[in-house]
Amino acid sequence: MITKEVKTKVIADNATHEGDTGSPEVQIAILTQRIRELTEHLKQHPNDDHSRLGMYKMVGKRRRLLDYLAKKDIERYRAVIAKLGIRK
Repeated sequence: MITKEVKTKVIADNATHEGDTGSPEVQIAILTQRIRELTEHLKQHPNDDHSRLGMYKMVGKRRRLLDYLAKKDIERYRAVIAKLGIRK
């Protein structure tokens, strides 16, 4: 589970303006951090199917946010995927 300090740092690193917590960039960054932590958890606990299902849902939500951002502003989309290392 993501701690408050880690989440605050992720928000600060990806905020587009002061007090920004809801922009697609911030939401994608938070989901990416949670997915990475769950991936490590699942490496140690391969039979934890409930957590795996939750991770799959997060991946789908992140994918939808990325699709939205690509449709709205392709440059912001490219910046996010480069910064977070999501894609090839």
